[in-house]
Amino acid sequence: MRIWEAFQELIAGQNPLSLFLYLFVIVGLTAGVLSGFFKARKIQPSGFRWKTFRNEAIFGVINVASSAFLLGGLTSLLTAYGFITFSKEPVGWWVIAAEYVIYFLAFDTYFYWLHRWMHIEPMYKYIHKLHHFSTSPNLLTTLSVNPLESLINGGFVPLFTAALVLHEPTMALIGPTNIIMGLYVHSGYEFLPRWWNKSWATKWFITATFHDQHHKYFNFNFGGYTSIWDKLCGTQRSKYDADWETLKTRRKASVAAPVPAMEKSAAS
Repeated sequence: MRIWEAFQELIAGQNPLSLFLYLFVIVGLTAGVLSGFFKARKIQPSGFRWKTFRNEAIFGVINVASSAFLLGGLTSLLTAYGFITFSKEPVGWWVIAAEYVIYFLAFDTYFYWLHRWMHIEPMYKYIHKLHHFSTSPNLLTTLSVNPLESLINGGFVPLFTAALVLHEPTMALIGPTNIIMGLYVHSGYEFLPRWWNKSWATKWFITATFHDQHHKYFNFNFGGYTSIWDKLCGTQRSKYDADWETLKTRRKASVAAPVPAMEKSAAS
């Protein structure tokens, strides 16, 4: 009901800031498509398949409905019995930062090893195979997951919050991180700058290209947030950095491509 009321407010112009943000996103996406911004950043230019996209839409709906029931029920159960509690006391920013870093590294470790485990038969066949139907991921691939896999991955948050009493601002960071990272690494487009994999401060964090290669080549790049475990365990694809350079070189060349002579004469 609240969603419908918010939508009515938006249409009626009662929430001008929200209306501006929606229009900004729509105009930005339209401009990106028309200007070739997205085309130049597509990781696998010929990888999109409408049939796969359709199937992922169907699987995504089923998974979202199932996960809402399973994870919502698990969280409600742990909360009702007092296992999950959040501190509402005022706290310094450094405490929030520390809690967030602990979660970030803990989930990255959890995801890496569970991800590798799900690539072993028979776990792969019954749990993870559905997610790998797309060898060239798109946004819907994020949701196209076996509900059991969603329970395994998404179950980390209620278990983590049951083990530690976090502050509410920390949870306000954890939720968006999961959503943004999931959508970004499955987007099929690389938006990060060329220097990302060369800087010591940023090269440890995975990219859309990193996870895209996991879908394409299967046995590499298992990390969820960082490539630390992949580097330590030798599971990072050896040609990842070279392919990153190739992608960035291709994008640069497409942006700087000269206008054909016919177009020049027409423009003049």
